[in-house]
Amino acid sequence: MAKTQVKKVAFISSFVPRKCGIATFTSDLIANVAAAGGKSFEPLVVAMQEADDIHYQQPVKFEIRRNVKNDYVSAADYINFSHVDFISLQHEFGLFGGDAGSYLNLFLRRVNAPVVTTLHTVLNEPNEHYRQSTIDVCQASQHIIVMNERGIGMLRDIYGIPEKKIKLIPHGIPDLPFVDSSYYKHKFGMEGRKTILTFGLLNKDKGIEMVLKALPEVVKVDPSVLYIILGATHPSVVRHDGEAYRFGLKRLVKELNLQENVIFHNRFVSSEELHNFLCAADIYVTPYRKKEQLTSGTLAFAVGTGKAVVSTSYWAAEELLADGRGKLVNFDRPKELAEAIVKIIEKESHFYSLRRKAYDYGRNIIWPAIGKTYWKLFNAKRQPLKVLPRTLPSTEEAISIIEVPEPPLDHLRRLTDDTGLYQHAKFTIPNREHGYCTDDNARAVVAMTKYHSQYAEPEAMRLFDIYLSFIHHAQNADGTIRNFMRFDRHWFEEEPDNDALGRTLWAFGTVMAEPPLPRYVPIIKDCFDRSVKHIPRLSARGKAYAVFGMADYLKQFPGASDIKRYLALAADNLVDLYEANAKSDWQWFEDALTYDNASLPHALYVAALTTGNEKYLNVAEKTCRFLIENTYLDEHFSFIGCKGWYKRGGNRAKFDQQPIEVASTVMMLRSAYDATSDPGYLKLQRKAFDWFLGENDLQTPMYDFRTKGSADGLEATGVNLNQGAESMVSFLLSLLSILEGYSTTAKLAGEKKTLLEELVGSGLSVRAIEDVPAQEQAIRKPAEEPNY
Repeated sequence: MAKTQVKKVAFISSFVPRKCGIATFTSDLIANVAAAGGKSFEPLVVAMQEADDIHYQQPVKFEIRRNVKNDYVSAADYINFSHVDFISLQHEFGLFGGDAGSYLNLFLRRVNAPVVTTLHTVLNEPNEHYRQSTIDVCQASQHIIVMNERGIGMLRDIYGIPEKKIKLIPHGIPDLPFVDSSYYKHKFGMEGRKTILTFGLLNKDKGIEMVLKALPEVVKVDPSVLYIILGATHPSVVRHDGEAYRFGLKRLVKELNLQENVIFHNRFVSSEELHNFLCAADIYVTPYRKKEQLTSGTLAFAVGTGKAVVSTSYWAAEELLADGRGKLVNFDRPKELAEAIVKIIEKESHFYSLRRKAYDYGRNIIWPAIGKTYWKLFNAKRQPLKVLPRTLPSTEEAISIIEVPEPPLDHLRRLTDDTGLYQHAKFTIPNREHGYCTDDNARAVVAMTKYHSQYAEPEAMRLFDIYLSFIHHAQNADGTIRNFMRFDRHWFEEEPDNDALGRTLWAFGTVMAEPPLPRYVPIIKDCFDRSVKHIPRLSARGKAYAVFGMADYLKQFPGASDIKRYLALAADNLVDLYEANAKSDWQWFEDALTYDNASLPHALYVAALTTGNEKYLNVAEKTCRFLIENTYLDEHFSFIGCKGWYKRGGNRAKFDQQPIEVASTVMMLRSAYDATSDPGYLKLQRKAFDWFLGENDLQTPMYDFRTKGSADGLEATGVNLNQGAESMVSFLLSLLSILEGYSTTAKLAGEKKTLLEELVGSGLSVRAIEDVPAQEQAIRKPAEEPNY
């Protein structure tokens, strides 16, 4: 007897027990494909994770955190190594991280198996990001599945997808009997009452208030009417707005005196319980507020169970309720909705006509039939893979995520109390003698903002609020900034010159561009506006940090004229410094390379990207290349040491190299790539980061995988064992910048080699640092006082 050939299908989707319509859809799809395929079908689920407290069971094999780019690439590798025959992608923009769900492309470009994508949403008037994201997904897919006829035309006409690539497979529905609702009403204590049902996760677009406003007219005709609102509030709504929408609906019920006619069931019901509610209902209503909804699982369920359906005329409803299968009403017309419901209640022949036509139509889309259709698609002969010729790997592949650790918060948490981030440490122990400084807390705000945008972990938000509170308190009423605070929470009165104001503006701008919650924006804008007038008196580096903040401010408020003027003033000042100090053999802003050098060309790259001014880009390029030539030596970075710096005409100090130089270089090189599209910058960016992992003058790791902290400096005798705030934040900023770069789409194939590529050489060499004892042999005893 011939051995049955098993088809292994990987499903990329949200999945139960996550409370999400697509999770339920995918669970039903797998169950019914399994019924059709039997032992020939083997499912594997890659679940899009929403929260850490969800515990998955089989067939979930892998989890992707929505905002973690690393996970998308790792998931692709996992699937490639699992010998999958097909990939079934359930696509909804909100499931995936990045602009318009663009992180998904990291996965799609890396997987080998053919992809069958089910589009749960197709936008009619997409902005360019959403349009391109949809096109990218479709181009990476062998087949595109839509759930109604309109979707085919939209993909063809709006997105240019060939019609032969698109398949129509409707949303599946449960195979329930055509029953008398009276039989089921006793389960809920509703005997003798006409019941109207709406179910699904609640949000403002559901339009429940339209039904409530229509209900008084219905109650006049039949006082026994009972409207059941079944479903929990959508989790994302709860996170941002709590239960404000549900409470507003309950207030409306009270205002309309409908307490005896409306019941809220605030829970996510099981399939069995949902089926009982459907069977108990007489009339089903979907009062959605927006026309541009192409699919509705809840409406499909109601039609398939033979309900008398009344709905607003959104796209899915227009198709499902055509030919007398339901009644369509206009948006935001409670009176019209009331008339439709009253007619169904009063005219029994109309009621049964709607039910019969709906139920008959539903026999074509019951889940067993849909399961067979999908199984036929998965069971088709696998298409040969298309191998695109290329002589070099993509930039993205060259900086593979497998070789970097995830950003750790362990040591940062250790250095933080309820006031802020300690400046220094003795090894990993916070050194309270030196207290806190705004410089470190401001950079920590930048790091936690970027961390939260990728990982959305509660601990990052907790730390973010502490650091933001510190720099907010550091701001004086006139907008100036205090920098040094003693452990007893008193500010130093006599402070040395510092860059705290510039770094604070950088932090404020970062929060405005990527706010963890929108409510932060008006508060932080006020803080930014109070300090921006002090930019003209800042040092060169202070102006550079301020440029970062102003560029981010303009992402949130692109029309802010005063911020544009201050940005131009700061950038022009940097250009003036360059022109005053540059010589043929010294392309720099000052007569010495000192600390945080890369922040200066970085600021001009950012200014060029923000304003389009070629002058800024030209100076940024010259100074960036000069800095690289003087810090990239023998296939690794050797940053300017702070024990003597590098004065023009003098000798270059090799030690003490500081992690802040790595962070500024990594971020500069990312902006250099953004401004020039030169992929050599991305290779150099990764090389700069590898300084932490041992690609440095002593071939010794600076990052400690055991403590999750970074050493304070690379010295002639070894590594400074102290792990203070500046080094830890510098490591995080560097790593987060690297991770942000994984979405790049630049390809090296066929491109001419640039000067930078020749500097880098043929590839990357990353040391895997796992031998902690060997690491400790290379470090010296900590200094009596921490390095500044």
